[in-house]
Amino acid sequence: MTTTTRMAAPAAVPAPALDDAGPAAPAPGRRTGSSRRRWQRLITPVVLFAGWEAAARTGLLPPHKLPAPSDVLAAGWRLSGDGTLAVHLLDSLQRAAIGLAIGGGLALLLGAVAGLLRIGDDLVDPPVQMARMLPHLGLVPLLIIWVGIGEELKITLVALGSFFPIYFNTYAGIRDIDERLVEAARTCGLGQLARLRHVVLPGALPSLFLGLRLAIGAAWLSLVVGEQVNAQTGIGFLMMEAREFAQTEVVLLGLLVYALLGLLSDLALRIAERRTLSWRRGLQAR
Repeated sequence: MTTTTRMAAPAAVPAPALDDAGPAAPAPGRRTGSSRRRWQRLITPVVLFAGWEAAARTGLLPPHKLPAPSDVLAAGWRLSGDGTLAVHLLDSLQRAAIGLAIGGGLALLLGAVAGLLRIGDDLVDPPVQMARMLPHLGLVPLLIIWVGIGEELKITLVALGSFFPIYFNTYAGIRDIDERLVEAARTCGLGQLARLRHVVLPGALPSLFLGLRLAIGAAWLSLVVGEQVNAQTGIGFLMMEAREFAQTEVVLLGLLVYALLGLLSDLALRIAERRTLSWRRGLQAR
């Protein structure tokens, strides 16, 4: 007598239900932590300004040397009301934009030539490496002889200050690209222009954005010096005029304007970098 043993069929596993609501939203705790970190960044500036205000009001800081922040803000409100601050600010922005466009455009061109072509590296990079050892702000006496003391001097200083960070980061960004990626693109049939667009440009963009951020800071620093040499308008001229009349709060206001301009331009560039390089995953602070 033969006994046949039948195996029981395995029970069907129910398929997971699909959620029509799309991807899950970020956890509330993560959003709360991010908001908390943003507020934490304001603690130190608020404490510093509060201590500065208290020291000035109690007489620990001489008001003619370091006025209270409230006096600086009052001077800014007064100059904004009569339009003086706007006139000087627009002239400074115009000089910075023109100088950054000239210096940055030339740096991009030469950096790309030196990074992509061997003959460009041999002809362009050595003199640039030599010139970068010279402090461009120390060239003011020579630039006065060459271009005079007018607008050309201010724009030339800004262009020189913004040239070197963009050039070196463009050059390094191109040279740091893995050559195997370029060879793989050539193997896939991409032409030279297509390789530049799809391989070289995305690979060099992180370094290029870093160069732009450094160049903007150098541009504002150069403008501070340039606008104190025979200027008739600009934030630097406003500060020098205030020094003649011992208006320390206006001098501090000019420094604050320069700092805010640098901070806002850097913030705008960081936002553009985050959106342009959304594919890049970097280390996040914990």
